[in-house]
Amino acid sequence: MAATDDLSWQRFYHGTKSDLKPGDLMEPGHPPNFGKRDRATSYVYLTGTLDAAAWGAELALGEGPGRIYIVEPTGPIMDDPNLTDKKYPGNPTKSCRSGDRVSMRRRRPTGRHDRKGNEMGT
Repeated sequence: MAATDDLSWQRFYHGTKSDLKPGDLMEPGHPPNFGKRDRATSYVYLTGTLDAAAWGAELALGEGPGRIYIVEPTGPIMDDPNLTDKKYPGNPTKSCRSGDRVSMRRRRPTGRHDRKGNEMGT
């Protein structure tokens, strides 16, 4: 699986319930937002679509509203094989992952609401 080198054309999002500030760095090695939390992640996940980020924010474990952030990878990224090879061939969600840090640039207001009626991304 090859890394993507030219990121200048792409805007990336990250959906979570974490309350981040501009400049915060997300890095691998923490419990995941999904599934079993008794392990550390090897990657930070990001997406090129707002819908996939909203899905990630809504499904993330934790308290508080889902939040969507515009993020910037600090190193190489690659397609997420857990989605692109297994569930969604062709990568329609533009799902990627990075073994390096990902910098939070700003929160993305969406005007969208989760299933509980909480506004996401504000």
